[in-house]
Amino acid sequence: MAEQKTELKRSLGLIDATSLVAGSMIGSGIFIVTSAMARDIGSAAWLLIIWLVTGLITVAAALSYGELAGMMPNAGGQFVYIQRAYGRLVSFLYGWTVFSVIQTGVIAAIAVTFASYAAIFFPALDNILIQLGNFTFTNSKLLAILSIVLLTYINTQGVKSGKIVQLILTSAKLIALFALIILGIYVGLKTDVLSNNFENMWDASRTVLNPDGTVTVTKLVGTALLGAAAATMINSLFSSDAWNNVTFIAGEIKEPKKNIPRSLFLGTLIVTIIYVLANVAYLALLPMQGTAGAATAFDSGIMFASNDRVGAAAAGMIMGNVSVFVMAALIMVSTFGANSGLILSGGRLFYAMAKDGLFFKQATALNKNQVPAKALWVQCVWACILALSGKFGDLLTYATFASLLFYILTIIGVFVLRKKEPNTERPYRAFGYPLVPALYIIVTTGICLTLLVYDTVNTGLGLGIVVLGIPVYYLFMNKK
Repeated sequence: MAEQKTELKRSLGLIDATSLVAGSMIGSGIFIVTSAMARDIGSAAWLLIIWLVTGLITVAAALSYGELAGMMPNAGGQFVYIQRAYGRLVSFLYGWTVFSVIQTGVIAAIAVTFASYAAIFFPALDNILIQLGNFTFTNSKLLAILSIVLLTYINTQGVKSGKIVQLILTSAKLIALFALIILGIYVGLKTDVLSNNFENMWDASRTVLNPDGTVTVTKLVGTALLGAAAATMINSLFSSDAWNNVTFIAGEIKEPKKNIPRSLFLGTLIVTIIYVLANVAYLALLPMQGTAGAATAFDSGIMFASNDRVGAAAAGMIMGNVSVFVMAALIMVSTFGANSGLILSGGRLFYAMAKDGLFFKQATALNKNQVPAKALWVQCVWACILALSGKFGDLLTYATFASLLFYILTIIGVFVLRKKEPNTERPYRAFGYPLVPALYIIVTTGICLTLLVYDTVNTGLGLGIVVLGIPVYYLFMNKK
């Protein structure tokens, strides 16, 4: 009889919801993507501006989502908002894209990152178990899959188990990140590295490492500078994504009309501050420019940090050789915690889709712990397949553009629903409406248009994944 329950239990408070927002956002990106961004833009000032703009538009989006969350405090979040504004087809395309790659692809990518850093402590994880042509199955991939299965199992044991794990891991990585920031800035200010990085802080350039080991530097001005800034912002946006996952579990949050908007604002604000300060710490410890293949982390600089691990390089300037293990441990905690939140929330989205007849019917069933276990396990299986295939990186690149489009559509939905449903109760109204939501739409649309010009192939494939959902939608409808 327990399997026939279909209503979720509200047991998460404001701290739990805020922990989910921050914990889902902070994965491995902040420790890696700054290196690629430095090569793309070559300017300390522009680098910080890009991170700050990313944070501001993320907070702006969160403030706008708060109105929709207050209106529709039900499981499914963004899926529900899009359906209310645009209908079932568009909402299904969102859910399809989230299931096929956005949520499951991120889970797979984070799990593989977790396992790759675990290999620093246990080198045997890099050993190959199976080799079939171009397909390689290592101990590391096995660990990645096992971590997804373990976290899925924990989350099937009840929302209480999931929230305890999430709260502990989020607290641990926030404390560790603040320690890295404070120590980094403290140590860095004793040198002239920061002042040197800001000596010509507005001189932007793109640096390309050629196959023969030479470096090509191209100065960036005018539209080329704006295009490069918008294109590389995809890195910081990806690192700041998943903040909306808290809306998926709205059906389990106490006083959702108040707590979801608050958690969205607090979580995104906390992470924005951390990300900007982390980059200040990097600039205080390492030179922006560097030499590819240099013997030391300092000589490699931010641009050419080994394997783009700028966080590890910065930590090395504080703690020396032991930093390799300290950073590996921090990233393992960070990625494990991020996946805990993603797995917890993703299952609720597919549960909401199933209740609407747009996903497998069995996903509506709750287990004895009142969680959608079958939806969680379906998500688990597909994420494991993506982790095993090794293709999740390409898929995520394709889907990032689609993800931005759905964010834009959702916030346009604030305007649509104000017109369609002017009398609907709105416990929270979007901060700065209409200016703040409009600003987000304009800035993010500009980024998408830039990506269409500068990264046409990947954006086209991203749209292809969305369009592929149209025949799948009609298959579900015909089945009904």
